[in-house]
Amino acid sequence: MSEKVLMLGNEAFARGAYEAGCKVSAAYPGTPSTEISENIIKYKEIYSEWSPNEKVAMEVAVGASIIGVRALASMKHVGLNVAADPLFTASYIGVTGGLVAIIADDPGLYSSQNEQDTRAVARAAKIPVLEPSDSAEAKEFVKFAFDLSEKYDTPVIVRSTTRLSHSQGLVELGDRVDIQDKPYVRDAAKNVMMPGNAKGRHLLVESREKALINDSCDFPINTVEYKDKKIGVITSGIPYQYVKEALPEASVLKLGIVNPLPRKLIEDFASKVDTLYVIEELDPIIEEQVKSWGIKAIGKDILTVQGEYSANMIRRAVKGEEISILPATDIPNRPPILCPGCPHRSVYTILKKLKIRAAGDIGCYTLGAVAPLGVVDTTICMGASISSLHGMEKAKGKDYIKDWVAVIGDGTFLHTGINSLMNMVYNKGTGTVLILDNSTTGMTGHQDHAATGKTLMGEATYSVDLEKLCRAVGVQQVHVINAFDTKNLEKTIKEAVVADEIVVIIAQAPCALLDKSPVTKQYAIDQEKCKKCGLCMKPGCPAITKRENGDIEINDTMCNGCGLCADQCRFDAIKSI
Repeated sequence: MSEKVLMLGNEAFARGAYEAGCKVSAAYPGTPSTEISENIIKYKEIYSEWSPNEKVAMEVAVGASIIGVRALASMKHVGLNVAADPLFTASYIGVTGGLVAIIADDPGLYSSQNEQDTRAVARAAKIPVLEPSDSAEAKEFVKFAFDLSEKYDTPVIVRSTTRLSHSQGLVELGDRVDIQDKPYVRDAAKNVMMPGNAKGRHLLVESREKALINDSCDFPINTVEYKDKKIGVITSGIPYQYVKEALPEASVLKLGIVNPLPRKLIEDFASKVDTLYVIEELDPIIEEQVKSWGIKAIGKDILTVQGEYSANMIRRAVKGEEISILPATDIPNRPPILCPGCPHRSVYTILKKLKIRAAGDIGCYTLGAVAPLGVVDTTICMGASISSLHGMEKAKGKDYIKDWVAVIGDGTFLHTGINSLMNMVYNKGTGTVLILDNSTTGMTGHQDHAATGKTLMGEATYSVDLEKLCRAVGVQQVHVINAFDTKNLEKTIKEAVVADEIVVIIAQAPCALLDKSPVTKQYAIDQEKCKKCGLCMKPGCPAITKRENGDIEINDTMCNGCGLCADQCRFDAIKSI
């Protein structure tokens, strides 16, 4: 009897890659996809790495595929934008060994800057997309994707969402298949995408698309469930679970492949139901195609293109019924905040004191935009802080950015920030760049990167020296400062913003959550000396609270002894204990 275990969707994706005989996995951490790679390292048969960004991860997987092994790239939806360049061309090249990309979308914006729909990107790239609806399918669809990839000479995307990636379900474990490496055969017409070769490959891509449209009607990953034919629903992925709960008597066509669509299967299902609904999160990708074939369907005219769906939402939209839910009015709002002892708080406290605005980036430090710090004015995408600051300077002149800086984390700087800094130097820009170096990729759960000295597989490796890297691209002024050395940091920032050149300040201090050892230094407030001025509360440390009687206290269960509050106090009322 085979073993069944409870797995997160991301764990199941990793298990599917293992069972499919995958040998190479490359990724960049991005919620909700991060745990795929963190689980793949359990399987020593797979080489796995954190690449510096998603483009590189995709290129690593493409290279492994070209020489004949099964390879995986995984990332979140916005990471697909970074990886689009190699992926679109890989669609023309095709594969030797199977090539699968697991892309995790984020309906509801739980951890992202937009609600991009991967299916739309895949349609443009003419790459098939499979969409599982639970953990068991997550594993099996990855295995099916590798087979599909090799059969049709194409990369294949397996689409996830936050709900699938982070929900648990029973998964039946299988054995790893022994996939022999396919021999590499030199073939410039297939693998070298210059215009003359690409024209021929484009014809093959279109032919492949037609074959998939026809063949996918018989794929076992599509299922038809006929019940009451008064209502028929076309759906896929996690929305299938909501449909089954909200409309248990409806007939359902659950699509396992969502690009290209199995047209004949859909047309046959539509002909057998009285009223057809298309229920899909985010964009009307399925709905628009179905309607373009002359099939009447109801979809986004009653359902939103925004956010995550629920059974209650579907029931209300289709049947006008709603489950009563207790109001959440009594639940206090709990906005996100930087952790106690976070080195970013120290930097932002100085910037706020100096009334300096920050062009922000993607990471924990994006929280510098919210109260009480309120320093970060812009956040666009990975690496954009430096480029956008450069654009401001070129648009308005050097004097305009005297009260601006760019802030970027160490991992994000290596992701795409280095290119932006290079551009700033090359195009004779001026401005101050703060690299907030907390020695980890913090926001996604403390993954290593090229400057931490350790690989995803736990091996010691060369650690990129950020100071030398900045100097190598031509920055003359590079300052490395302890992030909690507030006096030196303030002095350096003051001098940097008025300098007529590029200045990089690397504010270093490890993430407070990296050190798992017991806290040995903490701070307390001497109530006799305290003037209740509130200066110590301005940085917004959650360990400091104000009581109803006006006393300000430090919670010793949260304080980890960073000392920022003591630096703020002008009355020597905060002492280490």
